[in-house]
Amino acid sequence: MLAGGRIRVLIVDDSAVVRKLLSEALVRERDIEVVGTAPDPYVARDKILALSPDVLTLDIEMPRMDGITFLRKLMHFHPVPTVVVSSQTQHSCRTAIHALEAGAVEVLAKPDGPDALVQLRHVLADKIRSAAASRMRRQRRADDTRKTTAARRRVPQNPASPAAPRSVVAIGASTGGTDAVADVLRCLPESSPGILIVQHIPAGFSAAFARRMNEICAIEVREAQDGDEVRPGLAVVAPGDYHMLLRRRANRHTVTVRTGPRVSYQRPSVDVLFASVAESAGSDAIGVLLTGMGADGAQGLLQMREAGAHTIAQDEATCIVFGMPREAIQLGAATQVLPLDAIPRAILHPRQ
Repeated sequence: MLAGGRIRVLIVDDSAVVRKLLSEALVRERDIEVVGTAPDPYVARDKILALSPDVLTLDIEMPRMDGITFLRKLMHFHPVPTVVVSSQTQHSCRTAIHALEAGAVEVLAKPDGPDALVQLRHVLADKIRSAAASRMRRQRRADDTRKTTAARRRVPQNPASPAAPRSVVAIGASTGGTDAVADVLRCLPESSPGILIVQHIPAGFSAAFARRMNEICAIEVREAQDGDEVRPGLAVVAPGDYHMLLRRRANRHTVTVRTGPRVSYQRPSVDVLFASVAESAGSDAIGVLLTGMGADGAQGLLQMREAGAHTIAQDEATCIVFGMPREAIQLGAATQVLPLDAIPRAILHPRQ
């Protein structure tokens, strides 16, 4: 960063119109400076070395080298926090999820229409700030990814270790959360309690994220629909731009998916989910707050703990951004503070 603390950004996109749009969306931000733009990864490579940006915005579909290939090379040789800016076609959404797995910190839907600049001004600067605050990690080796993907459908079942007595698990995450959620879910067996997930992700990308989780996990994972029943072995992901709540009807739990005002600047909001779980499930629930910037989920996790739920916050050492868990810990909302790799076991065997 510059001496004044400004975040230096390099914009990489093959469209001159998009490069201009992204630059204009940031021009009023006092803590952000666009230091350059690049039409393709080859030009971007030279400008990264010359300009030393703090954050990259990166398109996926580009000439000469696609964004995923470039991102993998970048994370291996010269890691720079990266915000993927991608269109919302089915292919692009799926590819953007792969970009997050390859090391991107955030994903942003490429806006269109007459109000595109207004849309960008609401979210782009915050995504860049989250990326600048993130802990960088190197790309996972491709062979390790293939091995774990093949193994995740074969999570061993241990009859001597029954599923947790709690019937509902609520998980909230933001920046860095797509990887963190995957790391938790892939370690859970098919007998796991029903799981509700709020991951801060743009509308259009949540379905692709859920499909990707379903491919690599033993449990079933899908995007939530209004009225879905919460049952063992199923995880539902809140749709982008919709809140998800838990409701108790007779002797079963279902989810409600609805629009509404942003809460903690978010929709979906972790606070909204956690508050509904506290009300509907009480001590019959587990709350998990993972990596993310801001404070969404902290108050909700406290409500869950006060209702008797077992509550877990990810520790600082394993967070990409230690924001949301830190706020929860400071409120006294967490029963346990754990590294990411210890959380699956804590879900299956909550401390009494």
